[in-house]
Amino acid sequence: MASVLITGANRGIGYEFARSFADDGWHVHACCRNPDRAEGLKELIEGTVGAVTLHKLDVTDGLKVASLARELADEPIDVLLNNAGVYGPRTGFGETDYNEWLPVIAANVLAPMRMAERFVEHVAHSERKLIVNISSRMGSMGDNSGGGAYIYRSSKAALNAVVKSLSVDLAPRGITAVAFHPGWVKTDMGGENAAVTAAESVKGMRAVIDRLNTGDSGKFFNYDGSILPW
Repeated sequence: MASVLITGANRGIGYEFARSFADDGWHVHACCRNPDRAEGLKELIEGTVGAVTLHKLDVTDGLKVASLARELADEPIDVLLNNAGVYGPRTGFGETDYNEWLPVIAANVLAPMRMAERFVEHVAHSERKLIVNISSRMGSMGDNSGGGAYIYRSSKAALNAVVKSLSVDLAPRGITAVAFHPGWVKTDMGGENAAVTAAESVKGMRAVIDRLNTGDSGKFFNYDGSILPW
């Protein structure tokens, strides 16, 4: 049975990924900070074709990440899906809350890197060997025509740099690392006015994930499969 580990799996895009993979018969390691409140995931455990295992995990806590990696030491992970992230304060130039910058970097950059380092052996021993990172086109240098959102944009730009380096450093092990822009999605982060539902976003990304190969490593995909500029 193919396996996927998803961070931030209790709601929004992460939950939809968990549901989609489970429906297709995958073993889903669904990670979130508060499993007791993850009612949707509990329902998945009872009603899906694949196996869903719920894990308590704060991705910004290095000790907790290391502990989960040890717990799953003997299990190959076909897809490590770094989905957990935060937006942070929505402030413009001259309004920057510098105390809020580091927590966003911790969640959006350090956590995916930590997950990659801790779970690289699990991925390397799998069939698919994929590290998928949910980024944003707001982290694109070439696509930034709107300015603002300094904290969020910089965090996703840094994540993109991490992904690009992972694609180089892990190539000898046959591991493919990519980044995705999921679209402007109707979630707690995206809001009700967003253009794409979580189901539409995940359906598009799943179609790309299912056909990824080592030649795609280091690419930045839109959820529809088109390539975005770094």
